[in-house]
Amino acid sequence: MADKQFKVTLVRSLAGQLANIQASARGLGLRRIHQSVTVRDTPENRGMIQTAVHLLKIEGEGAVNRAARKGV
Repeated sequence: MADKQFKVTLVRSLAGQLANIQASARGLGLRRIHQSVTVRDTPENRGMIQTAVHLLKIEGEGAVNRAARKGV
């Protein structure tokens, strides 16, 4: 059985963000706006996604986007 994975896309700029938010996005492998990467569903990756969720679009099984989190 394959591990669950998320497709994560950077949709907003990292400019002006706190260093820990920038580091989380870079840790996920995101460098440029509209760049997408596929990451495994691990607690470490979920933590980095949680830190930068306002800049990301997350797709995949069990993914929680920022619209769902804000109750929109």
